[in-house]
Amino acid sequence: MIEIVRYNGNVREPRLASIISRQLGGSPEALSAVAAIVEDVRVRGDAALLDATERFDGIRLAAGSLRFDMGSAHELAARVSPDLASALRTAIVNVRAFHECQREASWEIEGENGVVLGQRIGPIDRAGLYVPGGRAAYPSSLIMNAVPAQVAGVGRIVAVTPPNTLVENPALSFVLLELGIDEVYCVGGAQAVAALAFGTETIPKVDKIVGPGNLYVALAKKLVFGTVGIDSIAGPSEIVVLADETANPRWVAADMLSQAEHDEEASAICITADASLAEAVAREVAVQCPLLPRAGIATASLSRYGAIFVVDDLEAGCELANFLAPEHLEIVVRDIDAAAKRIRHAGALFLGPYSAEVVGDYGAGPNHVLPTGGTARFMSPLGVYDFVKRTSVIRYTRGRLESEGPGIVEIAEAEGLRAHATAVTIRMEPST
Repeated sequence: MIEIVRYNGNVREPRLASIISRQLGGSPEALSAVAAIVEDVRVRGDAALLDATERFDGIRLAAGSLRFDMGSAHELAARVSPDLASALRTAIVNVRAFHECQREASWEIEGENGVVLGQRIGPIDRAGLYVPGGRAAYPSSLIMNAVPAQVAGVGRIVAVTPPNTLVENPALSFVLLELGIDEVYCVGGAQAVAALAFGTETIPKVDKIVGPGNLYVALAKKLVFGTVGIDSIAGPSEIVVLADETANPRWVAADMLSQAEHDEEASAICITADASLAEAVAREVAVQCPLLPRAGIATASLSRYGAIFVVDDLEAGCELANFLAPEHLEIVVRDIDAAAKRIRHAGALFLGPYSAEVVGDYGAGPNHVLPTGGTARFMSPLGVYDFVKRTSVIRYTRGRLESEGPGIVEIAEAEGLRAHATAVTIRMEPST
């Protein structure tokens, strides 16, 4: 079910090469289809949204029914069990507390001759949250995308979701009410992304679009980037468990399966220097996987993009983990801190046997919207900083300009930009 591979440092090893070849690019046909949807919404607005909803969701909405009636949200939220309601409230508290620590402050420094330089931090005006439907309708993802926007101080938060999503998933209505989000539109897919990017008669244009979705949603976000900001082009979920002989193979297997069950494109990997542990984990995966309701998905994921890599030592294991730069990296070894210090690239680190990846999914506090597909080499988890802008502040004086002006003119002249130079010299002319 899952392959054990002896890894000797060759990054071209076939199994490894297959795993890292996963891409979200989509076929030219899919990209063309999404582009047509996006352009139709840009041109025709609400009419295009209604047509696309009928075409893709099989529902013909009335022109005035795109906005969800939040009056019914209370009835839907009442269907949530007390235990689930309590768990969701705890998750919101934890996530908010963590993200409060990400707040940035504006600052200024004073230089010579009364010059003031600084940076102003301020929130974007409008954020759009994409809330997927179907099997991907996760209230935890709504929390992770909405809370940092709220902590950042975003003035208007708009949510979009396919028709019937809130009816079929009452926990989403519960979270919307708990968070105080009351502007929700019943439209999904690429058409919803386009509506948020360009605005329609009903749905406002936003400054940034965040939230998970299917391939069409991801491609639409890619196409509208530049018109609006986006969080990322997220790929399938992935986990790497770096383990030694102290790890419990049952727990390692369970954690790998927790990601494999997400999607047939998901990747679940164990890295260890202990061949006996590798065999034990493989056996446990074979035992646990068939018992899962989503066993077919998990099996396909493991057979295509799963592996147990046996390395020479912990140092080699850490280097392989850095090469993969995974979304989730669990470290379950004897000297956890020493191993963690060797890790340079990971979306999130889960340290020790009790830090299962799923505690991050469901509200430990840090955001579970993480870089995938090796992008942790240069990207970070979603956070408050994704919903703010940084504006530079420059306040010069005549004295400072007189001091540095000749150098500025020299650079401008060297670049062939005479008007740039004149903008300085004209200020240095004697007052009349």
